[in-house]
Amino acid sequence: MTLSEILHYRFLGNNVAAYLWCVGILLFGYAFKTLLSRLVSRVVFRFIRRKTEGVSEDQFQALLIRPLSIVVFFVTIYLAFQVLDYPVRSSELTHNEPWPKVALFRLYQIGIIWGVAWIALRLVDFAVLVFRRRTSAGGSLQAELVPFAKDLMKVLIIVLAFLGILGRVFGVDVTALIGGLGIGGLAVAFAAKESLENLIASFTIFLDRPFAVGDLVEVGGVAGTVEKVGFRSTRLRTAEKSYVTVPNKSMIDKPLDNLSLRTARRVSFTLALSHTTSSQQLNRIVEEGKRLIAENALVTKDVQMQFSALTPAAKEVTVQYFVETTNYDEYLQVKEELNYRLVEVVEQAGGHFASTGNTVVQLAPGSRFDGLNSAGTPTV
Repeated sequence: MTLSEILHYRFLGNNVAAYLWCVGILLFGYAFKTLLSRLVSRVVFRFIRRKTEGVSEDQFQALLIRPLSIVVFFVTIYLAFQVLDYPVRSSELTHNEPWPKVALFRLYQIGIIWGVAWIALRLVDFAVLVFRRRTSAGGSLQAELVPFAKDLMKVLIIVLAFLGILGRVFGVDVTALIGGLGIGGLAVAFAAKESLENLIASFTIFLDRPFAVGDLVEVGGVAGTVEKVGFRSTRLRTAEKSYVTVPNKSMIDKPLDNLSLRTARRVSFTLALSHTTSSQQLNRIVEEGKRLIAENALVTKDVQMQFSALTPAAKEVTVQYFVETTNYDEYLQVKEELNYRLVEVVEQAGGHFASTGNTVVQLAPGSRFDGLNSAGTPTV
């Protein structure tokens, strides 16, 4: 048997030459799918280079090569089987076709749709890289909007891919399906009431902007730094380094204190001086302490230090001032420094701090109060 006869030998509806062409195209596509993907991504990058905000071509290719190579290989499969007498068009697939043929073609269609969706997902990741570069460069885009928009776009792409598979692969009337969900959607809406409320609340957060990623907030008794705003919840990092998830509905329904928007941090406490401190000493402590606090560069002008109360236990001086900083560590440093200075002022004036414990008053022998302690009860 000659070579020509071998090539023209037919079995299963095709000759040997057609099978060889099919195998050759498959091998070519498999061997060069990465190279072809790299060439396609390079061409696409040249068209969008001016708007990439410094994102390199290597980063762009790293995102697209794998999904592009899969799509290229599926296209190669399509071209390879076009050589054979093997229908791969949906119009040629009838109910009389063998089920293996139909199943293989359905898998092929699912692979193509998913490959295109994967490319779209990677393009969203690339867009996020560009937006973050713009945000870091001082652009108008807000950093907290980027991850939210990323998740939203990916969900939409996955939903569209799923609907495409239902419509193109399985022949489902997507329009009728969506219309039918209108009634059933009411039941789903009631079942997913909390999730829908949190989703709507997430949009409210981005529109109203009560806080941003990186702000220190307190809501519902929980205080922490905002790390991420998602579809359903907001993640906070507390001072104990724990990770707290707060539903978005709670972030807008409950009173929220954005501690990062404070212009200053308040310091308020009471100095309890003993009754042995004279009026002259007390006046000197108040005046000198107020002067020292006001001299600090980070303290605002509205310093308050006053002799506010005279109690049986002590002479109380109220101290209040504001530190112009949003940095907690800097606030503690200023507070500690001024506390040391106030202690020095009291010591230099000759005053004494009152004891917080029970004070026993020593009385002269023979007094009618002899035998009673400071609480008025007999001593032993």
